[in-house]
Amino acid sequence: MAAPVPRVGDAPASVDELLDRFEVLSPPVSTAGAAVMIVLRQGAQEVETLLIVRAANPDDPASGDVAFPGGHVSDDDGSLASTALRELDEEVGLTEADLTGPPRYVGAELAPRFGLRVGVFAAALAPVAQPPSPRSPEEVAHVFWLPRSTLGQNRTVSRETPRGTIQVHATVMDGHVLWGFTRRVLRQFFDLPTEDERFGPAFAHTPPPPL
Repeated sequence: MAAPVPRVGDAPASVDELLDRFEVLSPPVSTAGAAVMIVLRQGAQEVETLLIVRAANPDDPASGDVAFPGGHVSDDDGSLASTALRELDEEVGLTEADLTGPPRYVGAELAPRFGLRVGVFAAALAPVAQPPSPRSPEEVAHVFWLPRSTLGQNRTVSRETPRGTIQVHATVMDGHVLWGFTRRVLRQFFDLPTEDERFGPAFAHTPPPPL
């Protein structure tokens, strides 16, 4: 039998306990300019989080980066939660029927790299859910599950930011580099110390729909 994986962070161990810390809320779209979804599942040894790898695109500042499923608010979205659910479906093919319940509202976080606030939601993958997979190769190149304990790793990597090339904190798994906004939000979610991770992407940097 494999040794148990040490829990990283002070947050609860189970998916249900992690989600129970937050309420089911549907903030208006005026709350933030975009929304992302933290999708959790109970892996073989510990809680895991669904992440995507953005497709290579020379016009996308987040090209090739690791991020949450999510994106900009649309005029047709009835709430910020609707934005998160719509983007989850469009990017990885998961609908609310693939979740154990309605998304919990974690809060709104500033993504300085893109100059807007991002609504963060969390939900659990249902046991009978379809496997998430890239729906649009132009936006998402790959999906993978990040074990919670991996967030305890800390490497320093070079990244291009509005301040030029800087050294940033990162977590690296199978060649995927998690840094910036996405890493900061996950570390906060699991009650890990916050580091200087201000410049990372959280979502596809696509222009908002025309008015």
